[in-house]
Amino acid sequence: MEKLTRNDLYSLEEYAGIRADIRKRVMDHKQNRKVHIGPSATLYFEDHQTIQYQVQEMLRVERIFEAAEIEEELGAYNPLIPDGNNWKATFMIEEPDVARRKELLAGLVGVEDKVWVRIDGSEPVYAIADEDMERETAEKTSAVHFLRFELDEEMVAAIKAGASLSMGIAHTNYSHQVEPVAAPIRDALLADLA
Repeated sequence: MEKLTRNDLYSLEEYAGIRADIRKRVMDHKQNRKVHIGPSATLYFEDHQTIQYQVQEMLRVERIFEAAEIEEELGAYNPLIPDGNNWKATFMIEEPDVARRKELLAGLVGVEDKVWVRIDGSEPVYAIADEDMERETAEKTSAVHFLRFELDEEMVAAIKAGASLSMGIAHTNYSHQVEPVAAPIRDALLADLA
């Protein structure tokens, strides 16, 4: 997928006028780009459209309009756009109860390395996690991780030919899977592959 450039972005003034429409389109688009794995974990698969929205929102909130600062934001977010042979996802551990969330995060150290995708007939592909920075300590993991799933040519060919897609987490304290992933989600993720 193409990386974002400043030419892909709206000025703050332009964005203010169309923000509601863009937000609705992106929220609709995201519906087929998320996978709940068990009761507390969700993968939100990123693409050009979701990341463009994130950048626009960041520029809006931070009131960023200087070219150098916009380039910094693009540099931070562009690595989250798939490269044509992988999927990139924001992995979130979601628990509204603060005490329960703290306990959950303490028991899930290393969970980001145990998240997998599998194309029917292939071995699971485990996530490459948090390439930007370490997001866990010895005492707890973070509630948010950034993951990359690298697929080989055979896997890409198989899923394009109709193979099923499964996802899961194989952590000692959190073992859940989704087999198979719903067809609308599978189809949406196909668009990320060259």
